[in-house]
Amino acid sequence: MTCIAALSINGTVYMAGDSAGCDNVSVTLRADQKVFILKNRFIIGFTTSFRMGQLLRFSLTVPSQKKSQDDFQFMCTTFINAVKKCFKEGEYGEGQNETEGGEFLVGYKGILYKVQSDFQVEKSMEDYSACGAGEDFALGSFFSTNKLNIEPEKRILCALKAAAKFSLSVKEPFYIYKQTNK
Repeated sequence: MTCIAALSINGTVYMAGDSAGCDNVSVTLRADQKVFILKNRFIIGFTTSFRMGQLLRFSLTVPSQKKSQDDFQFMCTTFINAVKKCFKEGEYGEGQNETEGGEFLVGYKGILYKVQSDFQVEKSMEDYSACGAGEDFALGSFFSTNKLNIEPEKRILCALKAAAKFSLSVKEPFYIYKQTNK
């Protein structure tokens, strides 16, 4: 299900998601959005499971970053440990045994990260990322608009429209959020 698409430009993370909730045979347009800002610190967009997203949105508590940690180390340790704890306490799927979670994008301090289902944290060399069933279509769109002078919101909208055109599990309406480095 879904497509989450994001850009990190000049200390601002722009992130957007579609509204489809799908299984193998049906689709529901969901009112509960897949992208949100968490406690003014993180911007998060999820795929995999609405339950996972609900836990991230309403139950995740992340301790403050230690002065001795750089941002990537913080994301790989403190942030991920908080996510694992949240999933375990919320009895989310395989998260209970801390071996498998889900996939989502996170913006933190103006940098874009992708959390994989095995809890690895990816920091791409590109200024864009995507996840979900429409991921490849969105990435292709981002690549093709990378050197063009197009506003970030329009680039994300193009990426999501490409994903919706070619993936049955990506549907409008699309919701775009942004968070500036704090």
